This record gives sequence, C-alpha cells and structure tokens, in this order.
Amino acid sequence: MAFLELSHVSKHFGGHSVLSDINLSIEEGEFVAIVGYSGQGKTTLINLIAGLLKPDSGTVMLSGQPITGPGPDRGLVFQNYSLLPWLTVYENIALAVDQVFPEWPAEKRATHIDKYIAMVKLSHAKDRLPKQLSGGMRQRVSVARTLAIDPRILLLDEPLGALDALSRGTLQDEIASIWQADRKTVVLITNSVDEALLLADRIIPLTIGPGATLGEAVPVKLARPRDRKGLNHDPEFKRLRALVTNQLLGFNDARKVSVTRKLTRPEILPEDLDAPRVNRPPRRPGEEKRETIVTS
Repeated sequence: MAFLELSHVSKHFGGHSVLSDINLSIEEGEFVAIVGYSGQGKTTLINLIAGLLKPDSGTVMLSGQPITGPGPDRGLVFQNYSLLPWLTVYENIALAVDQVFPEWPAEKRATHIDKYIAMVKLSHAKDRLPKQLSGGMRQRVSVARTLAIDPRILLLDEPLGALDALSRGTLQDEIASIWQADRKTVVLITNSVDEALLLADRIIPLTIGPGATLGEAVPVKLARPRDRKGLNHDPEFKRLRALVTNQLLGFNDARKVSVTRKLTRPEILPEDLDAPRVNRPPRRPGEEKRETIVTS
C-alpha cells in the first residue's frame, strides 16, 4: 500500500457533487502537484487529506491507517497565512510547537523554533507582528510554523496564490530547497502549471465539476535543482507544459454543451412616448389603435 492512499472518495455539499471517485496513491518522499481550475474542489481534496472533512464515500489512508480527523502528522499551509495578529513571528510558531511537543524543555523548543525561523530567512523579523510583515514574509512564517511541527506529510493549499510575482518566485525556490533537504512527502494544490513543473515529481490534473475527479498523472523527470530561467528553454519542460495545459483545456471543452432552441420575441411594442408618464403600460400589437391625422 502507498504512503497516502485515497480510494473511490466522493464528497457532496448541499446535495451537489464536488468530488467523485477520487483515486490517488502517493509514495513517501514524493512531491505531487494537483492542478485545476478555481472552484473545482482542489481545497476540498486537500481538506479531506488533512482530516478537516470526511468523505461521503471511499477511504483516505495514511500509512495503512484511516484518516478520521486532523493531526500533527499532516501539516497544512493555508493560502491566507492564518497567523494570529497579536502574536509575533516567534510566538505564532511557538504556539504550534508547544502544542505538539509539550514534553520538550523550554530551551529545546526555543532552539527548534529559531531553527525554522532561520530556515525561511526571517531571523531578523522574529519579534515582529504579522501587520509589520509583507505578504511573502507572512507566508514564510506560515511555512515555518507547519514545518516546525515536523509533519510526515506537507499539504500546501495554493500557498503562493495571493503573492506578487517576485515574492512567489522567491518562495517557490525556498519550498524547493526545503523539500530537497528534508524530502518530506508534499501535496501541492495550485492552478499554475509552471509552478507545478518547477516543484513536483508528478502532476495530476483535476477535471471540471460537478463531480470532479482526477485525470491522468504526468510524471515530471526534469533534473533537480530546477532553474526557472533554464527551464524556459528546455524542450522537455515545454512538452510537459503543453501536455498538462492541453489536458486542462480538454476538460473545459468537454464541459461545453451546445443547445439550439427557438427564440420567441415578446409581444411588446415600443413605448408610446406621448402617453402620460404615470402608470404607462407596455403596448401590445392587439391593443393598437388607429388614429386619423388631418393635415391642412
């Protein structure tokens, strides 16, 4: 059995099918990206893996054990940072570390927290509040907080979607280097094909709902570490980008339905602008009146 296994998973909300018959196997240490259009169930899928939601049918297993709720073995990085505004960088990370490792002595926890703050290059800002940080810095705090609890699997729910292009590129490089160092299992949710190709070992497109499911997986065997400038001139990168993009466009084309029907114009004539403006009703052909105009 794979490290993470989803078998015939489906999820509905309010009687509407969001995900249908999801089958996914991920090996330990693998970096998998799930790409798809916005609003098609990517966050629902990551929440099922995180244990924040329960499937209506099917099973979600981690190391052969069913996932029945959230736990520290799965670290989730949200798109909106989810930092407590009244706590500093250090305190936001300490809050998670203290919950997961309460038996550690205070000195060990402090050293551990400082290690992960340094890992995301925020040692100079450890005593700042979130409002004193840029968007990219806040997201780095969120990544550090998640890594500091030492999860077995890292879940990234479009963590860079709200950032400007420069901050996004910087954090992509940091996530890649962190993964290269620790080799944790990572599931990345994104709507950027280029981001998926830069970071992942395997890309899996999500079809368009209702009842979205997973499409055919695309292995990414580009050499690591990957340089975004070099990739733009790599024939294999271009081939993979076209392959994944065409899959996504194909889902969109398959969703389109052409309907031909007869249109009946309403039986209403233009307004009589000479009539009084109060309670002026629409005119209909059957209500037309003839008038005689006398010219001199």
